[in-house]
Amino acid sequence: MWCGWLAAASASNDAWRVTATVIRALSGELRAAQHAFAQTGGLHAAGVFTPDGTLVAVREDVGRHNAVDKIAGALLRQDGLPAHGLLLAVSGRVAYEIVQKAAMCGLPMIVAVGAPTDLAIDAARATGITLVGFARDGRFNVYTHPGRITAE
Repeated sequence: MWCGWLAAASASNDAWRVTATVIRALSGELRAAQHAFAQTGGLHAAGVFTPDGTLVAVREDVGRHNAVDKIAGALLRQDGLPAHGLLLAVSGRVAYEIVQKAAMCGLPMIVAVGAPTDLAIDAARATGITLVGFARDGRFNVYTHPGRITAE
């Protein structure tokens, strides 16, 4: 498999669940925590949340990949890896590299304001990550492993 090495870092955890209500709220919670974005209007954010929607950490950067790198570093400094009990929320679209970083951190879910690429969907499917896109305006699309998302 083209990403078999990544599957070894899989974030799969069958007991882990999050409600649709939490997913619908995440883009607003992430945006509210973006203090530099409020001043500049030009930064991406990545945040990690508990399954009940509690913000654990948020980082901002001009690059969306860099924001995810900063989250990984924050988790590492807090001895929080692997982060099987958290989900990653990002302010932009999701490329393969963001899925790769989430898998290496042990994150079982990515919730994005924007769209995932086809390669990101393939990587999420292969690594057991639940991938959610277009999470804004009270709606979202689930691309992989929907079993982690429960009704209200």
